[in-house]
Amino acid sequence: MKEIFPDPIQKLPEADIPLDGIKAYLSQGKDHQILFMKFEKDVELPEHSHQSQWGIVLEGKIELVIDGESNIFEKGDRYFIPAGVKHHGKIFAGYTDITYFHQKDRYKVKK
Repeated sequence: MKEIFPDPIQKLPEADIPLDGIKAYLSQGKDHQILFMKFEKDVELPEHSHQSQWGIVLEGKIELVIDGESNIFEKGDRYFIPAGVKHHGKIFAGYTDITYFHQKDRYKVKK
């Protein structure tokens, strides 16, 4: 997979996300997190919920079922998941995005 994120992004701490085949760089704010994520393998996302999430797809494809409604998002698409709304889906190999979590502690730094 070609490198989509520039050096300053790659120098951010890596997020500890319990999914196989993901690399995610974490920008930590006072009350939020921004993740720069790329997936080298297909990943099934089990149903879950958390604080609100907004993302923009840079490359590839993701299938998200948000509050029971199935959507496919591809390069250039944006999605929003309101706080507390259950969602699940599939992330396809080659998917890359920037995701904003309105939650300061969604992920920890990988050790």
